[in-house]
Amino acid sequence: MQPGLVWGCARTDEGTVLIEECDDRKEAGFRWLHFNLADDRTPRWLERSTKLPRPIHDLMLARETHQQVIVEDGIVGLVLQDFERDFDAAETSQIGALHIVIAPGLMLTGRYHPIRSADIIRQRIAAGYDVRDGAAALNLAVGTMIDGLSQHVHGLAHGIQTAEDEFLNERMNPATRDLIAVRRRGARLHRLVSGMRATLVRLEKDPDLPGIFLPVAELHVQRLHALDTDVASTQAQLRDELDLQAAQKTNQNLYFLSVISALLLPATLVTGFFGMNTGGLPFAHTQAGTFVAALAAITSSVATWLLLRRRP
Repeated sequence: MQPGLVWGCARTDEGTVLIEECDDRKEAGFRWLHFNLADDRTPRWLERSTKLPRPIHDLMLARETHQQVIVEDGIVGLVLQDFERDFDAAETSQIGALHIVIAPGLMLTGRYHPIRSADIIRQRIAAGYDVRDGAAALNLAVGTMIDGLSQHVHGLAHGIQTAEDEFLNERMNPATRDLIAVRRRGARLHRLVSGMRATLVRLEKDPDLPGIFLPVAELHVQRLHALDTDVASTQAQLRDELDLQAAQKTNQNLYFLSVISALLLPATLVTGFFGMNTGGLPFAHTQAGTFVAALAAITSSVATWLLLRRRP
């Protein structure tokens, strides 16, 4: 019984070719098999057809999605996070995990839910990317995931820049709910990028890591460091945007209250004057007294408004 093989490739004399069965091109110098770990046949095939150390085997089938790394007997095991995809959407906000095992001449990857980067990896291999060994395969897998994260970060930064431009040009104010959603997305990206960076740093510093993988780990640690800096800068810019919007709303409310107070103060003085129970109060014994008092209150408010408008 074939396990849940999603796709695979093999490095032959003609280059890297896609394969459809787990046993295809077994004589190839290097093969890469990508599995659906939710398929019940996959664990049985791994148990029967591979001789992985038990910690690496358990890592490959683990349900946990936190990022981790194990190196044992020259075999590398990784769990890296990426955004999931759906049948009707190339990308979702859900974060899944890509399980990676690299042994001599063989690389195994798997996921419990479809991962966005896995489809892009297959497309790059079909377009001619040469997966000659485990280092090249790891470089392709991690590089593709980082490329996707970079697109997310750049899209996040562009959205914040657009909102800031509209805010400064006074065309419209971005909705606070939208900005909070962007902030939540930025926090998710920060956790994902920083977690991947920490995992690759542990891989880079592992004394049992085969030397062929060291340049790959060093390269992508540097890329993730730069990307994490961009995420932190974007989060700081977003916090400034939220603070600026909150300050503007506060200023608008204070301005409104100040204008209302300024308009009502003269009218309050007029009505207070005519409300005094003292002798000789003007218009107290005329039928138009109330009208005159109201007119005086309105006139004083209008005069105050015109005076405020003329002030620089």
